[in-house]
Amino acid sequence: MSIEVYRDAWGVPHLRAADPEELAFAQGRVTARDRAWQLEVERHRAQGTTAAFLGAAELGWDAFVRRARLADTARRCFERLAATDPATAAWVRAYAAGVNDGLAEGAVRAPEFAATGLAAGRWEPWTPLALWLSTHILFAGFPTKLWRDEVARRLGEEWTELFATDGPGTAGSNGWVVAGGRTASGAALVAGDPHRFIEAPGVYQQIRLACPEYDVVGLAVPGVPGLAHFGHTGPVAWAITNAMADYQDLYRERLRRLPDGTVEALGPDGWAPAAAHTETIEVADAEPVRVEVIETDRGPVIIGEPRDGSAGWEGIALRHPPRVTGELGFGVLPALLRARTVADVDAALDGWVEPVNVVQAADTRGGLLHRVAGHVPVRDRANSLRVVPARDPAHAWADGPAPLPRAEVRGHAVMANARGLAAPLGVEFAPPHRAARIDELLRASTAWTPETTAAIHRDTDNPSAARLLEAVRRADEGPGVVEGRPARLSPAGSEVRRRLLGWDRRMDAESVDAGLYAAVRGAVVRRLAGHEAFAALREPAPYPELFRPWLALGPRVAFALETLLVAGPVPAGDVDRIVREALDEVGAGQPPAAWGVTHRLAPWQALPDPDDDRWPGLGGDHDCVFSTSSVPGWTDRCARASAARYVWDLADRERSRWIVPFGASGVPGDPHHRDQLPLWLRGELAPVTTDWQKLTKEQE
Repeated sequence: MSIEVYRDAWGVPHLRAADPEELAFAQGRVTARDRAWQLEVERHRAQGTTAAFLGAAELGWDAFVRRARLADTARRCFERLAATDPATAAWVRAYAAGVNDGLAEGAVRAPEFAATGLAAGRWEPWTPLALWLSTHILFAGFPTKLWRDEVARRLGEEWTELFATDGPGTAGSNGWVVAGGRTASGAALVAGDPHRFIEAPGVYQQIRLACPEYDVVGLAVPGVPGLAHFGHTGPVAWAITNAMADYQDLYRERLRRLPDGTVEALGPDGWAPAAAHTETIEVADAEPVRVEVIETDRGPVIIGEPRDGSAGWEGIALRHPPRVTGELGFGVLPALLRARTVADVDAALDGWVEPVNVVQAADTRGGLLHRVAGHVPVRDRANSLRVVPARDPAHAWADGPAPLPRAEVRGHAVMANARGLAAPLGVEFAPPHRAARIDELLRASTAWTPETTAAIHRDTDNPSAARLLEAVRRADEGPGVVEGRPARLSPAGSEVRRRLLGWDRRMDAESVDAGLYAAVRGAVVRRLAGHEAFAALREPAPYPELFRPWLALGPRVAFALETLLVAGPVPAGDVDRIVREALDEVGAGQPPAAWGVTHRLAPWQALPDPDDDRWPGLGGDHDCVFSTSSVPGWTDRCARASAARYVWDLADRERSRWIVPFGASGVPGDPHHRDQLPLWLRGELAPVTTDWQKLTKEQE
């Protein structure tokens, strides 16, 4: 083989090989050496086998993956890929072979294998597709439809969309493209940051892939070949955000078991056979658990425990494009690496499937692209809102997908999950704050550079605070007593009010006033969630614990606070009272610390960190450009933030910049395990180095 591995000062791998297949092998091998534990955890998650070495806590996920048939869907998609696009299938096979070649060496370096007794396994050609599915199966937030059902049933149909917001169960991003006419160099810039649940090791991997056909830097998903989301080939660069489209449906199924043990489901044409079989989930230090896997003509039944006998039961089936079409869009990945113009990127993305993204791209010829890519089925509007009855033919999918919007870029364009370009394809979008703030900042200059563009990432202004601050302003107005209760603030509450009204609205880590605002906000959220108007929603919904982030009242109130302060079932007078009580509560307690003291990083790790308190504090908030999400009222700990940040410079790729939360290596103790964390916390970026002479060659 002609594979060469180089590293930059941050340990980022730069790979060279003779052809794309050999390069894919090299990408798989270096990823396995750097991140063997991460890869194997994700492989097991995709197969529903994590409880076997992580214990009973993972049973809920494993059961869902089995019932959703993710591994089987990946096999189907790979078989179709092999039949329709054998070159891409061979490329994916080469990546999996590279992972297998490097796993043993990587496992020796990773102490987690010994700690859990896990042995490195074997990757199949379809395994990268399974990882992609498991990573994105909850991306479109289909459990929100369960929540809307609960709200309608318990609170009333008129409140079904009351809590609509970019809540804790979704993943968003910032992204922007600046045309050459508004940059110092005269060439375009593409920048942004994907917001994901933060995991350690990180969910994105900085890497360079070079062969005679192309030379690309970007952010890869460990376990998946190529650079699906963020890349710079030199002549063209691209990036994505979540389009917030709705492309997964839930069907309420009526099921029955026949005397011979087979299962039927009631569909539009009456009772029809449903595929059913039983799988066994191994559990570390516990007895195995058997789950019945059932699939109707709509899709796999992911909720609803089967029962013996002929009485029948209800279940909920999930329908999503890859399971229906056998397409996952992996043919796009090598096409992106070969792209030279935005027209190439545009043409490649016509084959994209899941997740549905808003894409921006720019090239050195002055070309610009702003479009949606992915597969959104055409069906009845009710499918996007609620769980729909399987028996009703009105909820069937049309044969072809929905048309995908696109827009012209005039000076600059912003994508931040807000209602806009993708509005016809979705129901719930992010509040407009991040998009509006980025647009405002971009309008302030016509001479953007990578360095000044990176400063936008660090913006901590919190526009969503305005509505609560207005309620705070009203808090000391009006009569002294209302309905026998004091309507005036205590002296301590008045002092909290005075400080908040003088606050600059910036969620800086060192800001004591930001900490004060967060304390008041949390107290307001808890009181709103405790109001009698929401009593019917406090009882846990009858669904698996896996879906709890979408179904818990507290987080729903927290992320819909702006709406609930001015609309909803809580009377305006009660809202004013709640705000006064929150100000008095905070004033009477210990003075809140600076925001970064309580707003500390809380990344997900397959093996929990025994020293959790060592994770650092950080600035930002959910609706800041410097987006760092907690759950107000319940915890200030930050579980979701920028999984990477980047600025692609089309004038000179060497001036591009990037960062990930931790580092290039997933191995504890490695010099590059967490060396990027200090920069990431400050919102700073590391340089992208592309000069081979400035890199260090790795010896085999």
